[in-house]
Amino acid sequence: MGTYLNPGSKGFQESLNSDIYVDKTGLIEKTNAKINTLQKYLCISRPRRFGKSMAANMLAAYYDRETDSRHLFKHFQVSRITSYEEHRNQYDVIRVNIQEFLSVSHEIDEMLKLLQERLILELKRKYPEYVTQNNLMFAMQDVYAFTQHPFIILIDEWDCLFREYQHDQNAQKKYLDFLRAWLKDKDYVALAYMTGILPIKKYGTHSALNMFTEYSMTDPGELAPFFGFTEQEVYLLCEKYDMNFDEARAWYDGYELISHRRTGDIHYAMYSPKSVVEAMLRHKFGTYWNQTETYEALKVYIQMDMDGLKDAVVEMLAGASVRINTGTFANDMTTFATKDDVLTLLVHLGYLTYDSENETVTIPNKEVSREYVNAISTMDWHGVIQSVQASRELLSALWAGDADAVAKGIDRAHEEISILQYNSENALSCTINLAFYFAREYYTIVRELPTGKGFADICFIPRKLHLDKPAAIIELKWDKSATGALAQIKEKHYTAALHDYTGDLLLVGINYNKDTKKHECVIEKVKKTS
Repeated sequence: MGTYLNPGSKGFQESLNSDIYVDKTGLIEKTNAKINTLQKYLCISRPRRFGKSMAANMLAAYYDRETDSRHLFKHFQVSRITSYEEHRNQYDVIRVNIQEFLSVSHEIDEMLKLLQERLILELKRKYPEYVTQNNLMFAMQDVYAFTQHPFIILIDEWDCLFREYQHDQNAQKKYLDFLRAWLKDKDYVALAYMTGILPIKKYGTHSALNMFTEYSMTDPGELAPFFGFTEQEVYLLCEKYDMNFDEARAWYDGYELISHRRTGDIHYAMYSPKSVVEAMLRHKFGTYWNQTETYEALKVYIQMDMDGLKDAVVEMLAGASVRINTGTFANDMTTFATKDDVLTLLVHLGYLTYDSENETVTIPNKEVSREYVNAISTMDWHGVIQSVQASRELLSALWAGDADAVAKGIDRAHEEISILQYNSENALSCTINLAFYFAREYYTIVRELPTGKGFADICFIPRKLHLDKPAAIIELKWDKSATGALAQIKEKHYTAALHDYTGDLLLVGINYNKDTKKHECVIEKVKKTS
């Protein structure tokens, strides 16, 4: 057993020893199906702390021919698949974390030299009679020629060089050339599996790793449910740890991944596992995922001088979705032609979620939304942050039924968020949602809620922990009347959309008067009993 060659099962055993382990061994069925096929090259990109390294440790434990991992897997999903015994502990495994080598190197040539030296050293220790070459590719060819045991190659943090050598294209190309020479068209490779945050760099003619199939945040394919926690997995954890599932969903849900299949698309609501685990163990909902990378990282990108980027961020902070084109993204952290490239990067970093059906992005959840607020609070977006901060008072005014105070609060928000073109109900809706930003502490906010006789513009539905707060149905009008908006709520029976809710209900009509450039508001309190 070596450090990199056949590292054994210690890493995976530590995961099993942890307070919370969620079975992701179903991934092995997918990787087994790729072994010794033209599809044997896999690259999985996910944000930090989404279980990538754990999965690599799991694969190492399962495939390593120098260990017997039967006892580790016997109670998990993988033990019931048909290919389980066929591939278990049948391969020489090389598992490397590129970050480890990059951290002790000063430049790319030194890193690549060190990586090859360490792997060759371990190959010589294991196979002294076969390894006579100091070239990694030739050494592995010689081992395979004599043993007929192909290699499973697991590369973690494969993209760290692109994150740390962001502007050094020469270093990036050398690295890609090395990976191509090591992996492409080699008989000794049974499976090459890479994980990182970024998809594979696009380099025109230098698309060195075009043999890889990519499974990313924008196109997760069949591997969607294996990185992050599914909704059902989080639900079961909440039951076990006596935590409120609605709150967990508000805090950590929002990564909507779609797996396209011949039998029909499957939609997955994925959760950040780091955040969920910490919330369960600490018995407290809070911000945990982003402790690995502060809001300063987000700030770098959202303050870029890209036309329309600021508007897009403000709209998403207000709860809206923004259409983007992900096709021009170069898969790096420096090449940005448009705002869409920046937003696509934020998808891969976990700061946005991508809807592949509608080609739109949104801020996924409460935890991430707080990071945007933190970032903006240190930038020159004073109007936006002032509006967010004033939202507590605005919500209190709504609860109190103070229509004048609500109208004035929205006036202030409109003045502060002057970057948005204010010429439609959609722009009004954006202002209202941002003005009521703090409402997300207590409510599930639904825009365009179907009612049977139309759509209610905005609904505030209290989550289970906050049923002492009134629900609210808000109808918006542009240059008409607030009383007309209130009448529409009643005439079209919008309250029927909240058929499962009983309790205090606020009917709110809001109008923007184009002549006075002021908002008007009327509020009516009702008691919903059925």
